[in-house]
Amino acid sequence: MSAVPDVTLNNGVRIPQLGFGTFQIPPEQTREATLAALETGYRHIDTAQMYGNEKEVGQAVRDSGLDRADVFVTSKLDNGAHAYDDALRAFDGTMDALDLGHLDLFLIHWPLPGRGDFTETWKAMEEIYRSGRAKAVGVSNFQPPHLRRLLESAQVVPAVNQIEVHPYLTQDAVRAFGAEHEIATEAWSPIAQGKVLGDPVIAAVAERVGRSTAQVTLRWHLQRGDIVFPKSVTRERVEENFALFDFALTEGDMAEISALNRDERTGLDPDHFNG
Repeated sequence: MSAVPDVTLNNGVRIPQLGFGTFQIPPEQTREATLAALETGYRHIDTAQMYGNEKEVGQAVRDSGLDRADVFVTSKLDNGAHAYDDALRAFDGTMDALDLGHLDLFLIHWPLPGRGDFTETWKAMEEIYRSGRAKAVGVSNFQPPHLRRLLESAQVVPAVNQIEVHPYLTQDAVRAFGAEHEIATEAWSPIAQGKVLGDPVIAAVAERVGRSTAQVTLRWHLQRGDIVFPKSVTRERVEENFALFDFALTEGDMAEISALNRDERTGLDPDHFNG
């Protein structure tokens, strides 16, 4: 089993750099898929209130036989619960659904800049953090202007910003802002919903190193220093996505893949999404 390196967050909490994502996994498939990931060696599971599968993630962690302290679990706040009291209640719901004793990381899922004041939401996140029930708190899909506004009043600096990142959307400016403020970057949609897998540049690198284009893309993320959590319900693919630590990309490979950036999103634009 490969050893997954940890990333140390700004409050000293350590998070495995490679995790397993559960976005778009139906609840009835989540327990089995998450168990397969844990059996493969993943020790970092990412879920969210909006995914509707927190309960099944919790079941898988409990059923795995692993010590709770050995599995890092993230969830995210529903968009309809940004008011202070709503956020606290929603977190209670997450804790009940997961039934794991504590949460390792809790994130504001979207900034929703036109629909409310996420700085008030962040006050609830800070209260959750101070309670000890979440070992770290952070944000997701925040752009530098959102982060600057948040940091003006924040008492706790977000530990993480989870954003869409892949070779067609390298997010250099957001990542640089995060690095400057010791906010770790997590990459969602790491293979651009599969769009990068047929790219000839990535295919050429994959042929040279004898790996799949998915493995090369995920390795690119890891070598950039980001935290990444690919998703699959196929055990073979789950295992393939974990086999990333016995090869490396050259500086030239990394540069060629990074040069593919075209600022192309597969998901929503955080500056305009207020859903």
